Amino acid sequence: MNSNLNLNDLLTSNGDGVEVIPTLAAFVVCLAMAFILRTFYQQRSYSLSGKSHIASIIPILSAVVFLVIVVVKSSLALSLGLVGALSIVRFRTPIKEPEELVYLFLAIAIGLGYGAGHILITSLLVTLILIVIYLWLSNREGAATSDYNFVINWRDGSVSFETILQHVSELSESVKLIRLDQGAEKNMAVLQLSPKNEFNFDQISKAIQSLDADSTISFYEANTNW
Repeated sequence: MNSNLNLNDLLTSNGDGVEVIPTLAAFVVCLAMAFILRTFYQQRSYSLSGKSHIASIIPILSAVVFLVIVVVKSSLALSLGLVGALSIVRFRTPIKEPEELVYLFLAIAIGLGYGAGHILITSLLVTLILIVIYLWLSNREGAATSDYNFVINWRDGSVSFETILQHVSELSESVKLIRLDQGAEKNMAVLQLSPKNEFNFDQISKAIQSLDADSTISFYEANTNW
């Protein structure tokens, strides 16, 4: 009889104010919502790099945050210990695109909300956020970049950078200098430009090559990571 009571106490509470069965139910919902977010990110994100890597850690991130919140929410000492532990941890993984931060913070928020026991409000708010992302951030037409990196290499020393810049500016809405290297045998300029509505890459290529037939030109989207 006593063993049955002890087993029942073990399954319903750990003695520190954490209810086991409700916590496990919240954890299951947390994982389900995290996998929904993962699928949403894979199908709707226009991220150019690291999509599979970021998607694979979203459920794990939510689960880890859930565990941390469950452990520390009932103890001030554990909360202070967590702050001390995080203060000596450095995360050096670069986040190359802002959209990745949106999904990672949302994964953290899922773990925080369900870990704190706010199942209903967390589910509602995450659903609303996903709807906003679906209607706005995942709009691929609006997300399509209009900025390009333009790399020019030319050898003719009589061709000045100002002349090249003038030709590029005539065919672009805006031009920004990123890098300029000038030498005795070779010159290189990297520009970021926003094309006009009916932008033709051949036009600017021919304009530059008319100044120096031996010049080489490269175009690529400004948010592409190489």
